[in-house]
Amino acid sequence: MDLSTCQLFLFSILVNVVLAGDMMRKSIVYDKKTPNVFYCPLNKPTGFDKLFVHSRPLKKLCEFDGKPLPEDYKSDCFQDVDETEYACKEKYRIMMRLHPPGTDDDKESTKWEKAYKKVVRKRKRQQS
Repeated sequence: MDLSTCQLFLFSILVNVVLAGDMMRKSIVYDKKTPNVFYCPLNKPTGFDKLFVHSRPLKKLCEFDGKPLPEDYKSDCFQDVDETEYACKEKYRIMMRLHPPGTDDDKESTKWEKAYKKVVRKRKRQQS
């Protein structure tokens, strides 16, 4: 193998690893037709068209709010994808969609709006 072929091969491996990680990260599915549940993968997804999912109550999404998981915790989702940073952001996004500011359920929407702003501030501090 010459140098350019080797570099191309390594680059293609890197791209596949990045895309696979992104697929895992984005494998939480929410359907507004079933507002009380979210769906997460049972095993490692090989593609979005072959994603086998399990439904779980929405309250179980980001249950520990980004804190370390207890040692005895066993998730139904593959690689605890329901407790990732992306999962927490997704939960806040879903809850803001279900309880938009200015609706009758203003107490609930205010709670989720504050939680979302907290996540955004935390992220900005981490990037600084």
